[in-house]
Amino acid sequence: MKSRLMLAALLCCAASPLAARPIEYRMISDKADIGHYIADQDGRTITVDFDIKQNGRGPTIKEKIVLAADGTPMTWTITGRTTFGNPVNESFSRTAAGAKWKDLAGPGLIKGADAPRYYATQNGSVSDIALMAKALRSAPCMAMAVAPSGIAKLTEKGRHVFDGPDGRLDVTTYELSGLALDPAYIALDASGDLFAVSAADQVLVRKGYEATAVEPLRVEAERLGAERFTALQKDYAKHYAGPVRIRNVRLFDPAAKALTEPRDVVVFGKRISEVVPAGSPAVPGETTIDGAGGTLVPGMFEMHAHLAQQDALLNVLAGITTVRDMGNRDDVLDQLNARIEAGELAGPRIVRSGFIEGESPYSARNGTVVATQDAALAAVRKYAARGFWQVKLYNSMKPEWAPAITAEAHRLGMRVAGHIPAFSNADAMIAAGFDELTHVNQLMLGWVLKPGEDTRTLFRFTAMRRFPSIEVTSPQVQATLDAMVARHVAHEPTIGIHELGLTALDGEPNPGARDYIDHMPPAEQRQLKQALFGTDTPQQRAEYVAAYAKVLETLTEMNRKGILLIPGTDLGGAFTYHRELELFTRLGLTPAQVLSRATLEMAAYLHQDQQLGSVERGKLADFFLVPGDPVQNLKAIKSIAMVVKDGTFYYPAEIYTKLGIKPFAAPPAVKQAD
Repeated sequence: MKSRLMLAALLCCAASPLAARPIEYRMISDKADIGHYIADQDGRTITVDFDIKQNGRGPTIKEKIVLAADGTPMTWTITGRTTFGNPVNESFSRTAAGAKWKDLAGPGLIKGADAPRYYATQNGSVSDIALMAKALRSAPCMAMAVAPSGIAKLTEKGRHVFDGPDGRLDVTTYELSGLALDPAYIALDASGDLFAVSAADQVLVRKGYEATAVEPLRVEAERLGAERFTALQKDYAKHYAGPVRIRNVRLFDPAAKALTEPRDVVVFGKRISEVVPAGSPAVPGETTIDGAGGTLVPGMFEMHAHLAQQDALLNVLAGITTVRDMGNRDDVLDQLNARIEAGELAGPRIVRSGFIEGESPYSARNGTVVATQDAALAAVRKYAARGFWQVKLYNSMKPEWAPAITAEAHRLGMRVAGHIPAFSNADAMIAAGFDELTHVNQLMLGWVLKPGEDTRTLFRFTAMRRFPSIEVTSPQVQATLDAMVARHVAHEPTIGIHELGLTALDGEPNPGARDYIDHMPPAEQRQLKQALFGTDTPQQRAEYVAAYAKVLETLTEMNRKGILLIPGTDLGGAFTYHRELELFTRLGLTPAQVLSRATLEMAAYLHQDQQLGSVERGKLADFFLVPGDPVQNLKAIKSIAMVVKDGTFYYPAEIYTKLGIKPFAAPPAVKQAD
């Protein structure tokens, strides 16, 4: 959800202990050290230096916190840059008159002496969670109100002993909930000071304890997160005995790109057993669901995921029953996939991309990082032997390796997709044998970059300000597009993330969130009201907005030429995927064509159309129910009353309320078999 869902691992990282000397923490991701958090206290003043860099980007934050005599924050200033470069100038203060703050979402005020005494930052180093956690240990029921909103709650989850330079430490892991859709897992020492903050893919830990603490805490965080979603699956996933008849629905037929006449659809086990005229006779032992004249849409395909546990659930509730994962820690995704396939937690089918990145100071630490062409070829073979559908090549890979890598992948029956490696361009990767190019900026940068310019950094975003100079009808552009047509190279543009980066403004709901922001918890609404890319002048913002217009113009031309455009978000999917599909209608596709692209056409692209992609007898039971008609108004897919995945029934309204999300549609009436 917002960039927060995509960037949670980078933002939820650290906190400031109350100590007499500077204490340093290191962020460890897949065994690589990617940055630091240093907290220094002098009397009642804490200064923070927070700098995390992976994949050429990450937050750079300075904080100054002045504490009151009781140890609560009295004033707080936060400056620096967010992960994608947006300037931060955040502040908080508390007096007898109340608490006030100002962040990128705007100013806020809570009047009165009983205003919350602790503050959840928007773009801080998460020093807030350490101060909160220490106080919560002695608070009634380990819970308290915080500013701007919410009730922070601490729950003990585990105890450990770790050896390091400060000796053997007794450490307690807590779940800190109430601040976001996902809780934070924070480890405190016996004094209540920060020891670590952990996630399934990375851990920030006190320096010197990396060797002993990182892996146990990472594994614990993965397990604790899974337990939350396992409980939701147990309570809300419905497995009905006998056939289930969904009465009086029209089906979206992606081949005809139209709705059918009213039908009854029967599910038995994991498959669709009947599609018959509405009102057909029932059989004994059926469960009946009243479709009330709504529309059944085949399960959709999110083609650019980096799947995590929360994403897995939210995608299913949004009607996305298959995702293509475009890069992940292999072991983390293995574990998540195993839990989904075992039915322990809700999640889509996962089509895996083997992530191959070159070794450099800017490397992304997903998948496999290689230093030689031979190592890259070995990685291709490793992924092929494990049944991966394709390999994805990334920014720091040497471009001269691409022909050999693509040849080996094709020999082993895999496709090749990816970014354009630094110091190369789309033309070279098309010639090297890429089957698909990822992200429209990666494609377009080749038309505006100068020799030697490095796209492994944030420059690959800031250079988009040059896009208005592109002439789509120019020989250079047309030559690239014609080569894609000739070689049948597909393109996954991730339009929504470009809309967010190039047009979102601080203090306003980002464009893709306007239809769902009011349904989100207050903390998430706050995160959805900030820009992604930073600008220092109105001229820069105008250039970004003009660049987005050029993106849409370019994609419209690609669609006109017949280049296959693939829907994927790189923003976590779920609600952002609905927006991605809306944006496809700006390229000359009708709502029906977009829905066909998101369902049957993507099933065919992944060679799964014999089992998925349409609501037909014998296919797997993957579809969702909406009250409206998405052929007439694509926004209808945002109001989902029911989702069926693999014959398991979910009613999103039931689960959203447990996550603090206001439901979009009421569940249908269900009459279970006697």
